[in-house]
Amino acid sequence: MVVLWAFNFIAGKIGVQQFPPLFLIALRFGLVALLLAPYLRQPLGRRTRRVMVLSVVFGCCHFGLLFFGMSGVDAGPAAIAAQLTVPFSALLAFVVYRERLGRWQILGMLVAFSGVYLLAGASASPLSAPHLLAVVGGALAWSVSNLLIKGLGQMNAFQLNAWVAALAAPQLLGWSLVLESGQGQALAGANWLGWAAIAYMAVGASITAYGLWYHLVEKYEVNQVVPLTLLAPVLAVLLSALLLGEVLSVPILIGGALTISGVAMIQFLGARRTEPRGQA
Repeated sequence: MVVLWAFNFIAGKIGVQQFPPLFLIALRFGLVALLLAPYLRQPLGRRTRRVMVLSVVFGCCHFGLLFFGMSGVDAGPAAIAAQLTVPFSALLAFVVYRERLGRWQILGMLVAFSGVYLLAGASASPLSAPHLLAVVGGALAWSVSNLLIKGLGQMNAFQLNAWVAALAAPQLLGWSLVLESGQGQALAGANWLGWAAIAYMAVGASITAYGLWYHLVEKYEVNQVVPLTLLAPVLAVLLSALLLGEVLSVPILIGGALTISGVAMIQFLGARRTEPRGQA
């Protein structure tokens, strides 16, 4: 899942270079809804309202802010800033679900974020503050989404993916028509890389990676699974160097090592885990 997400930052950066960001995400979700159309035949029942809220928070707010941010920030720093979902999720899980947050988890987050700080300082181009803040806002929206997903209980991941995509696509298209321009020119001028990026984001990230994510959040405590996503920026930076020609400097290597160490502390030295809710 983390590897798929790391590649998604590369695909996303390619995509926003050829399409307006909100329009790009609308196309992505439209393709997901088309591919998973058979699952739309299954009614949501009592989950309808929560899934509608999820389509706004996750589909529009998380992805809209993240990809708007990526239009003005390099892939590496965007992947790093997106990991602020870890403290956001940990705090929300503690407040809402009373999930325990041990001292080793807190220390591990400090170590990991020291690595994130080094990675952020290794960017080859100046950071755009508004775009970076948009990525941070997207991270907060993802944290709220995690709690919404957890509150759904057991649900088919493909059905959830299909409904979120089908509900989010028209919302994002509407916002794109209001806030963006050049959609027609982008459709006419996009090359195979742009279309391949959309296809990867739909199949590799939305259907496969987020399908796995829904399953993990449903089965385990949020504090158990969210810290592992800190590995995504490390892999994204490495992939950016290999595929986009970005410089792999000493600060990037040190920051990556610290991030992985912090993740290991959180995962293996954290407080003793309790039973996931609903499985007692």
